[in-house]
Amino acid sequence: MAQQDARAPYRPPLFRNPWTVAWLAFALAVPVSLAVLWSAPVSAELPLVLALFCALAAAEWFSVHVEFRRQGFSVSAAELAFVIALVEIGGAWTAVARAAAVGFVLLAQGFPRAKVVFNMAVVALEVSVAVAVLTWLPVGDISSPATWLSYLVAVLAASAVGALLTAGAITCTQGYPGRALWASLLVTVVIIGPVSVLVGLTILVVVDVSSWAWLMVAPLMLALVLLFRRFAAVSREGQTLEQVYEFARRVEQVSPDEEGTLQIVHAVRELLNAERVALWLPPYLDEEPRMVVSAENGAVWYDGPGDPDDVFRRRAVASEDGPVRVSLDRADEEETAALARRGVSDLLGASVTTAAGEPGYLEVCDRRSDVITFADSDRAALDSMLTHVNAAIRHQQLLTQIRYDADHDRLTGLPNRQRLAAEIDELLAADPVSARAGLILAALGNYTEVTDTLGHAASDELLLVTAGLLREHAPPSARLARMEGEQFAVLLPGLSLQATERAARRLREAASTRARVAGLDLEVTLTIGVAAAPVHGPDSGMLMQRADVALLAAAESGGVASYHPVLDQQSLRRLQLGTELEQAMADGQISVVFQPIIDAQTSDIVSVETLVRWAHPRYGAIAPDDFIHLAEQIGRIGAVTDHVLDLALARCRRWLDQDIALSVAVNLSVHCLTEPDLVARVRRALQRHRVPGELLTLELTEGSVVDDSVRDSTVLADLHGLGLRLSMDDFGTGYSSLSQLRQLPIDEVKIDKSFVLGMSTSQGESFIARSIIELAHNLGLRVVAEGVEDELTRNLLAEMGCDKLQGFLVSRPLPDDRLESWLLARTGVRKAAPGAIHRRLFVRT
Repeated sequence: MAQQDARAPYRPPLFRNPWTVAWLAFALAVPVSLAVLWSAPVSAELPLVLALFCALAAAEWFSVHVEFRRQGFSVSAAELAFVIALVEIGGAWTAVARAAAVGFVLLAQGFPRAKVVFNMAVVALEVSVAVAVLTWLPVGDISSPATWLSYLVAVLAASAVGALLTAGAITCTQGYPGRALWASLLVTVVIIGPVSVLVGLTILVVVDVSSWAWLMVAPLMLALVLLFRRFAAVSREGQTLEQVYEFARRVEQVSPDEEGTLQIVHAVRELLNAERVALWLPPYLDEEPRMVVSAENGAVWYDGPGDPDDVFRRRAVASEDGPVRVSLDRADEEETAALARRGVSDLLGASVTTAAGEPGYLEVCDRRSDVITFADSDRAALDSMLTHVNAAIRHQQLLTQIRYDADHDRLTGLPNRQRLAAEIDELLAADPVSARAGLILAALGNYTEVTDTLGHAASDELLLVTAGLLREHAPPSARLARMEGEQFAVLLPGLSLQATERAARRLREAASTRARVAGLDLEVTLTIGVAAAPVHGPDSGMLMQRADVALLAAAESGGVASYHPVLDQQSLRRLQLGTELEQAMADGQISVVFQPIIDAQTSDIVSVETLVRWAHPRYGAIAPDDFIHLAEQIGRIGAVTDHVLDLALARCRRWLDQDIALSVAVNLSVHCLTEPDLVARVRRALQRHRVPGELLTLELTEGSVVDDSVRDSTVLADLHGLGLRLSMDDFGTGYSSLSQLRQLPIDEVKIDKSFVLGMSTSQGESFIARSIIELAHNLGLRVVAEGVEDELTRNLLAEMGCDKLQGFLVSRPLPDDRLESWLLARTGVRKAAPGAIHRRLFVRT
């Protein structure tokens, strides 16, 4: 017999109410039973009726509990006792004894009263159906095969009616549960029921031969019950194992965000068929601690899991034996209070590993079924799931780290330019009419000198000192950011231009001090440019551009300057540079330098990165970012790229003429990728210099490969088809993920130097670098680390399996003549690799 689970969060009136369904079943059972059983012969001895009542009650009591989604089923061998009762005491007494046995067992086990009434009515209807069938079939001596068949058909018909009524009750109270429910009921009707009937008939036949046969039958019946229960336990274990596999599959597909965490919690709840599951995660980066709840009643929070002093959370986190299991019937006083705090009676708790170092906590409360409680198999299932939960949480936090790094400066932890721009736009959009904000751009006066004389470590220390001074002396409402290079920004919400100017002067005065950097007392001096909204611009782009203009003016005066339209005259310089780009390339003002890249394991020089420089006769050295951005704006970036590509391939050709194979890398702008003739120009350049495609690497920015116009085109595939390599530069500073690269013909990624520079002193930096290397290798990509400046970092990267290294430890970027001198002084020559025709260079140690 199958029993529907009465527990559900919502019970609409009438047919959705369990009592309505129960009384309808009762109202149907009474007239049907009277009509069918009234005329049936009633002749049975009371001791036999009582004995069969006990047998029927035992069959119901020793049942096997099975769950189907929100429904719980009790499957028993009641048909065995049912058929014996039909033969021995007739239909009327069987109906009375079986209904009484079912009611007694369900009440003793604490089932809802509505379920008790419904099941007693179903039992009476089943007996009536069996008796009605027997009136139409031949019933003779119990030793006759025809009699066996009649009883088998009668009990099967009764079981089928009971299954239909159970399914109808479930559909009325909880909605149609799907075909899987019918499959579960079919197992009971078609397999378990007939077997039980046949065993019962066998017992009757044996006992009919000799009443002493009960001495053999009783042990066999006990063994059958034990075997039945063991079969159910094994089936449940197999089902749990299958569900764990399904859980692993679902977790692998969740999204790497808060919705993904909720999906994980939902999956745990579905697997363990729980009323409620909560996952508490510690703070991470700029995120607050959070608790994600999946509950039957839709709750998003409840008391307990978020409390660090909670007894279950403390015990689970400290446990070395996996999840802990607590039930109300075995709980001590403290545990009982903690269960009452949650309003539950059964609980599983487990520690969750996070990237933050502090453990999280996963808690599973109460089964949805009123038949089954948590067992050791559920504890083992949760322990198996934790492997996948831990991996998913760490993966999500790694991606959170990458997204955080995209919006923050790795050195100081301050928001970066793009994050500042978003905050400015958000602030001004909140009140477009009256919103005011001041923007201060501050640049360190001696940053370049410190870098050139003392190295990056000293200049980084100087930046950290400056960031600390700005945090200390900026107004409480200020929002700080680290811009590129030596620049910082301070956003002052609500301030006018005059108030921003006063705050800038106070800030400059307070930050002008001496600081201990690299063992030396260095002067900290700031040059400050000021702009304010709305007077200088209504959005972040215009406000930041005008603050930049003011900063340029302040650099000439060595103090504080505010934006004024007159300062826009300095933009004429940029305009003049734009007109001189073509001639500068023709005159050789725009040249290239080369920075060697070596194999991390063998120290072979595998490539050189080509970097562009402009030595202007009047303005001196112009920063590459300045004129590259200018070339992009005026549509001349293609010509600059072709110029750099020609210089790089010409250098590569000269090496080939010396029987040396050395690849060259050239940076490619996203604007170039949108030019329709790019692939043809690259092909012609390779042909013109007679350089094979495999000796050219094109380095792309993260923004370019995830740009929709690029991803929707075939330009990357066409470039790759030339035989050259495609590399993603500065990986980790943008919004792309390694999973996106699977869809693109990328050969390698370059870990941004912001991750690499701090590896020797920061475990977090090493963790990010190791994760990128492992994920990239899993996708078949090679990894280049740029910014390697010391041996410790080099060794760490080599141990992690990084493929190539680039940085000051190997060499600074060198012009062509100095590169030749460096190669003569620092490198040796290896013979050609097997299958290759050109020799290789390696760095001598």
